[in-house]
Amino acid sequence: MKNLFRVHLPLLIVNLIYGINFSVAKSVMPKFIEPLAFIVLRVGVSVLLFFIVHRFFINEKVEQKDYRKLLLCALFGVYLNQSLFFIGIKYTTPIHGALIMIATPILVLVLTRFISKEPFNLLKSIGISCGAVGALLLILGGKEISGGTNTVLGDSMVFINACCFAIYLVLVKPLMQKYHPITVVLWTFTFGFLFALPTGSYDLAKVQWHTFTPTVWWAVASVVIGATFLVYLLNNIALKHASAAVVGIYIYVQPIVAAIVSIYFGKDNFSLIKIISAVLIFAGVYFVNHGAMQRKRL
Repeated sequence: MKNLFRVHLPLLIVNLIYGINFSVAKSVMPKFIEPLAFIVLRVGVSVLLFFIVHRFFINEKVEQKDYRKLLLCALFGVYLNQSLFFIGIKYTTPIHGALIMIATPILVLVLTRFISKEPFNLLKSIGISCGAVGALLLILGGKEISGGTNTVLGDSMVFINACCFAIYLVLVKPLMQKYHPITVVLWTFTFGFLFALPTGSYDLAKVQWHTFTPTVWWAVASVVIGATFLVYLLNNIALKHASAAVVGIYIYVQPIVAAIVSIYFGKDNFSLIKIISAVLIFAGVYFVNHGAMQRKRL
């Protein structure tokens, strides 16, 4: 029961938000705000929010030797991750972007195998396989996929973004064991903001704020607060109590949510392939989770 509230519920909320975020972010870029400008805005606001929470509730200091590790986490988990994702989603479709993100759990397992020496057992392998097959069925059955140059560019950037996020999950895990999650995410976002400011400040200065409708403001706020501050907070809380592989496997939920959102807005339809894919994806979550618990018992 403890794992339900400390790990699985936060991870489910995170990936529900991320699944919706594909369509929401796409709706305001690049018409109202360019990707790199959006990164400065969402990271800057999140730094402020995390600072307030940390100052009044945590107020924990970091050892000097760990700042370099936090700098790497900021580079891969904030700046490169978010920049590549937003630029990529500008060119590709929301569902396609969500599907590509499912490469993350596989990358996490490979990285943890070679960096952290964290072994994976048969159940984890079965879980990854189920999720991968489910995702492949979704990709083959998706109408959104096209062979255009821009789509290939966007897909490539989203895939590199998945690689960066996988590296971040592995690098940040030891820091989560040592510090409070809010302390870690505060410093990663602070360093991430320093990375993002030089590349995004010019585009941010060009934003025509007076053209924003209430709907656009809602979309921007949901991305900045919901899909940034809240999801990083919940993701890091879960990562403190779960392996990087378990955190990564929940990304398989994102294509399902992205598909539901698209169907709701009349941009897609349900099919037998999508139902089968959903079953396989959630089976993957189940097997990886039980594989992680089995290792703990051993």
